Amino acid sequence: MRTKTALPAAAMTTVSMVLTLAVVMMWLGTAVPWPVALIVGLGIDGGWLATLAYERRLAAQGDHSRTVTAVGWSFGLIATGVLVAHALTADRSAGAWLAVAWLPIAAKALWLVHGLWERTALTPMALNAIQDIQQEARDEAAVARARLRAEAATEETRLTAVTAAGARVARVQAQTAKALAGAWSTLETARQGEGTGRALTSVTSPVTDAVTARWVLPVWGPSEPTRAPALEAPPVLTDDALDALVDEIRHSEDPALSYREMATRFRAAGHSASEVRLRAAWKRVA
Repeated sequence: MRTKTALPAAAMTTVSMVLTLAVVMMWLGTAVPWPVALIVGLGIDGGWLATLAYERRLAAQGDHSRTVTAVGWSFGLIATGVLVAHALTADRSAGAWLAVAWLPIAAKALWLVHGLWERTALTPMALNAIQDIQQEARDEAAVARARLRAEAATEETRLTAVTAAGARVARVQAQTAKALAGAWSTLETARQGEGTGRALTSVTSPVTDAVTARWVLPVWGPSEPTRAPALEAPPVLTDDALDALVDEIRHSEDPALSYREMATRFRAAGHSASEVRLRAAWKRVA
């Protein structure tokens, strides 16, 4: 894995050093003796190579020196400056020489990338551990998302069912209320009719002599819960006792109570008798 970044940097460095030496020999060879030009070119390349080797040694030890790094970049800038100056003063192919003047800087940048890669490189075991952790996290996230989607779908289904049931109950209640309203309207219309009073009076007059019964609709309102039936049936009253009790309740107020009022108070007092016997006793007393 290390060669993926080291080989390109080494190749770029070699090309830059050869190119720098060639440019120095061609450029300075016409002005000074060629041994002098060779020494200048080798000096630039040697200084660059020495600082690079020292930087690699420090990197292998886990250390770093800013001074050595600055000197190495200085040699790189000198090599780049030589190439640029030669390109600007060349009579022919100035553009071609200028196009390759960036090679020393590129070589230094590649070595910088290689150093960064070495400082962040991990062993295969660590990489496998990281991959396992990431895979486990992805699996947990996928399971959590699936669980949330399933819960959301279940809740949506439940709300839909509850809403539909509530709508059905509301429709039934509305229909029932409408039917009850119609029935009560019919009863009220019948009660307000002219012949209703006479018809009811003619029916109830044999029972309540000299008393005109008034037919009143029952009140449509909240109902009271009925009492629990007694465990033991109350004792049955004899005819004489029933007559005496009916007469006592009837004459408890002045004027005498009507049959309905007497029957209401009779049952409110806790007495028990069938409607037939109670009416018969009323007739005997009245």
